[in-house]
Amino acid sequence: MARETSYFVQAFDAGRGGSLKADAPIVCKTETGARRTAERLALSKVGVIAFSSAGDPETGDYDDEPTIIFRQGALPPAFD
Repeated sequence: MARETSYFVQAFDAGRGGSLKADAPIVCKTETGARRTAERLALSKVGVIAFSSAGDPETGDYDDEPTIIFRQGALPPAFD
C-alpha cells in the first residue's frame, strides 16, 4: 500500500439566492502550489479553500478529514 498526498483547491462563486456555486476543483502537485493557487483565486472568488488528503489511490482509501492549507471567504458548512 503506497500512500500519497493529494492537494486540491476549491473555489466558490455566488449562486442564486445567496447560495454558493462550486467551480471545478483544481489538483495541485505540491502544498506550496495549492496555497499560491488559492491565494490568487481569493482575489476574485467569493470563497476559496486549499486542502490535502492522504491515502492509497489504488484502493481509494483516504483520510476521513482533509488537512486545511488555506481558507478565505464564504465557504459551505461542510468546510467548517
